[in-house]
Amino acid sequence: AQFGFDTPVDIDLDQSQLQGFDPQVLKPLLEKLELKSFISQIDKLQQRFGGVVLEYIETSASNDTDSDTDSDSDSDTDSNTDTQEDDDIAFFSAAETEEFQEQGSNTGSIQPKIIDNVDKLNQLVEQLKYYTDAGNPVAWDTETSDLEPRDAELVGIGCCWGTEFTDVAYIPIGHKDGTNLDKDIVLESLRPILESSDYPKVLQNSKFDRLVFHCNGIQLAGVVFDTMLASYVLNPETSHKLSDLGLHYLAIEAQSYEDLVPKGKTIGDLDIPTVADYCGMDAYTTFGIVSKLREELAKIPALQELLLDVEQPLEPVLAEMEYQGISIDKDYLEQFSQELEKDLVAIKQQAYQDAGQEFNLGSPKQLSQLLFEKLGLDRRKSRKTKTGYSTDATILAKLQGDHPVVDAVLEYRSLSKLKSTYVDALPALMRSDTKRVHTDFNQTVTTTGRLSSSSPNLQNIPIRTDFSRQIRKGFIPESGWLLVSADYSQIELRILAHLSQEPVLVDAYQTQADVHTLTAQMLFDKEDITAEERRLGKIINFGVIYGMGAQRFAREAKVSTVQGKEFIDRLNQRYPLVFAYLEETKKKAIAQGYVETILGRRRYFSFSGNSLRRLQGKALDQIDLDKLKSINPYDAGSLRAAANSPIQGSSADIIKIAMIKLYQELQKYQARLLLQVHDELIFEIPPDEWEELQVKIRETMESAVELSVPLVVEIHAGENWMEAK
Repeated sequence: AQFGFDTPVDIDLDQSQLQGFDPQVLKPLLEKLELKSFISQIDKLQQRFGGVVLEYIETSASNDTDSDTDSDSDSDTDSNTDTQEDDDIAFFSAAETEEFQEQGSNTGSIQPKIIDNVDKLNQLVEQLKYYTDAGNPVAWDTETSDLEPRDAELVGIGCCWGTEFTDVAYIPIGHKDGTNLDKDIVLESLRPILESSDYPKVLQNSKFDRLVFHCNGIQLAGVVFDTMLASYVLNPETSHKLSDLGLHYLAIEAQSYEDLVPKGKTIGDLDIPTVADYCGMDAYTTFGIVSKLREELAKIPALQELLLDVEQPLEPVLAEMEYQGISIDKDYLEQFSQELEKDLVAIKQQAYQDAGQEFNLGSPKQLSQLLFEKLGLDRRKSRKTKTGYSTDATILAKLQGDHPVVDAVLEYRSLSKLKSTYVDALPALMRSDTKRVHTDFNQTVTTTGRLSSSSPNLQNIPIRTDFSRQIRKGFIPESGWLLVSADYSQIELRILAHLSQEPVLVDAYQTQADVHTLTAQMLFDKEDITAEERRLGKIINFGVIYGMGAQRFAREAKVSTVQGKEFIDRLNQRYPLVFAYLEETKKKAIAQGYVETILGRRRYFSFSGNSLRRLQGKALDQIDLDKLKSINPYDAGSLRAAANSPIQGSSADIIKIAMIKLYQELQKYQARLLLQVHDELIFEIPPDEWEELQVKIRETMESAVELSVPLVVEIHAGENWMEAK
């Protein structure tokens, strides 16, 4: 083969030159790829490639989880510190590269004072008292041997009170080598500052430090700003890790915990100067980004209020809930596990009988061969994989009802997962010292404003199933007390009625009518409704909130797709303002890039398809969703999420406000708030306080926010969660 070099190529190189890029598309990609140095230099890149620098809405396609391996985050996964700086800065000129390196490599430039004797400690205390006031809060950080506060040994405490590199101090307490100060002396010296609201404090993930101090006898007070919560309020989609915030706002390349601490070691194994630099930089970064975050919040007053009136006051509530934990009936759960094992064996035998052969229910390959080769089920409902046809949960749901073995496999998988996730896991998670389970409440994980929980994840316990009732029976109160469940009734539908101002729904809630029965009456055009017809009304009511289409409604309601479409069309005619509101919310997501809850919480959206991107910035009346064609699945999912987010987010805001008010009220009682599971709060209450608190809890929750329809709370007590539910 030969190459020809004389072939005419009709290309204008000037016209081929890159003329900038769309930062709204680039930034989420850079965050996903963790090219952090690029992110802080987007405008410079835009100028270098001849583009126009525009103000853009910060959005991200990042996951809803951050890191639980670093004390500046309260979520479940982690990403390593960026190691691609050399590749990133290669796009800049030599001068720009040098400038960026000088500006962005500040690690180690601070000069922390190491407080290694009592005289220095006393001087520091006086200095902090002198410098700290409402206009100059001090940034604090703790270093510990463990991320579980009850198990953590306090290794050191860092603080920063100014912008100078010398305005930083580190107090070594628990290092294996070097000169440490006695922990009791340090804490007693700092107690007047740490426990007083007269000395305002700023922290990154203050819940962690609050619990660490609490486990060491200090009741932290005066936290006026949490940088992680502020970042979350500004944009829930982005990373809220301190290292990423420092890079974004201060161009500080902070060292990660993973790079600092060798595997199998703790931070207490490191020498004091190294940890002083690390902890000091964390405190210095926290102090430095406060003003940046406050500037951004000041531009959006609703978000500023959300942070100061909701998210930050909620933090000590969650810290106390985590510290208290909840009791479980270990003997009952172990017995329940044995019963479930028998059920699983029976289901497996039934599956073998239905299939006409034995097979491994956990093997996708064997199941694929059975369903699509031996039994000849419809392959069009699946998709081809390397080992055959897919048999994941989505595919099996489509095949449900096509053959008895499919139902058996689905039941087996579901029960097996629930058994391992809850029934077997909960006793293993019970602490030996407290005899209770202590879940972690994650405040900065979801994009909607809802809380999540981990270790264990109590938010995912199924509702209204026989299993959910049985698993709830395993949660019990302190001996002789009552477990109390207070649950908002149909709160998301009530919020939808308020936001849409659909007169039929508003009137129904104001007159305490049964909304599901009302919807069923409209759908079937008759007064007397059967239980099955009301069930269909309930499915479609809640389905509207989550953008349920005709096919899914038909599948869940067990009707034909044609009937499902007829039901949804009929609902659209009867509740026109509901559908108009949902359409308008989608348009807002497209036009302005975000939607808002009742309290102004924002969730940002970016779209990949040109059909939606070209509508950004348009007036709402210029957007006709019915005329849009070929919206890709990602964008279609984003639009459904956009329609739902103000409803789900408003529900989250309301219950958070209720939690704050109830926490303050419960200071007068022995009763404790233990859990929040979406729209439900769980308490343990002494019997002699139950009658009085039943009224107070209901009144507080129902008056948390004033809507055009009443909020209704159902509250019950029992000897376990099942009885209280």
